[in-house]
Amino acid sequence: MEINGIAHTFITVGDFARARAFYSELLPFLGMQPVLDGEGFFYCVGGRTAFGLRAADPAHAGERFDQGRVGLHHICFRVREREDVETVYDFARTLGATIVHPPKDGPYAPGYYSVLFEDLDGIRLEVNFVPGKGLLAHE
Repeated sequence: MEINGIAHTFITVGDFARARAFYSELLPFLGMQPVLDGEGFFYCVGGRTAFGLRAADPAHAGERFDQGRVGLHHICFRVREREDVETVYDFARTLGATIVHPPKDGPYAPGYYSVLFEDLDGIRLEVNFVPGKGLLAHE
């Protein structure tokens, strides 16, 4: 058996209204379209994947993400053109994202180029470009 990618990723957010406002701008900018949008739930599909957010349990409302804890480290979206990384960088700044590092080359694969930023809950999001299939060459 061989999987066919990751179908979807969900994050839990501390301030749903604030996070929904952020992601309802960012995800469509990345080519993903909202398909479910309800009370405490927002879900977009595009680019052969889906991404959703849910409100935190009331006991955890208002908490921020801690990258050093067990669980999620960061999420990386892959774009088709190197220039798209810089376009996302500019757009993320308009959303109030915290920029961890501006677009730069990385050592992870030949031609790796990425930007890393945090959403309003501190969840790290990366957008990268890798020429060809990069390390996914065995697809």
